[in-house]
Amino acid sequence: MALEEQLVDLLIEKGYHISFAESCTGGLCCGTLVNVTNASKVLDVSFTTYANEAKIKFLGVKADTILKYGVVSEKVAYEMALGVANTAKSEVGVGVTGVAGPGGGTAKKPVGMVCFGFNINGTVKTFTKQFGEIGRNQVRKSSVEFVFQKLIELLNNT
Repeated sequence: MALEEQLVDLLIEKGYHISFAESCTGGLCCGTLVNVTNASKVLDVSFTTYANEAKIKFLGVKADTILKYGVVSEKVAYEMALGVANTAKSEVGVGVTGVAGPGGGTAKKPVGMVCFGFNINGTVKTFTKQFGEIGRNQVRKSSVEFVFQKLIELLNNT
């Protein structure tokens, strides 16, 4: 069974709704989840907030957080996950922000670095993955796979 199918089944079993706040993945998490027949039972709304201003306006990410830590940071992913769940009134909120490439990387935040926030009923956990320079679309696909795997793990432990 595909990860997205496992996730939808698990969310249905728990009676949870999910919302995504995506930047570098550009809606791919949401789009992949919608491949599953019963996605409408767990998904009401998600946001693709590519611009910093969109993260601030729609998710409540603080401008100061972006200035202090940079948009690609666990602090911003944390606020994205918290903000999207609050806005969507969902039990599960996911924030994804990173550098898909091929440009835009720095020594501290190289191409392929993606930060994730997972909010389950108000408890947020953050992670950073270094996928490397594997190509823009592969960074996006690997990020989606990580999101689904990590969510299944976290939901099974709640």
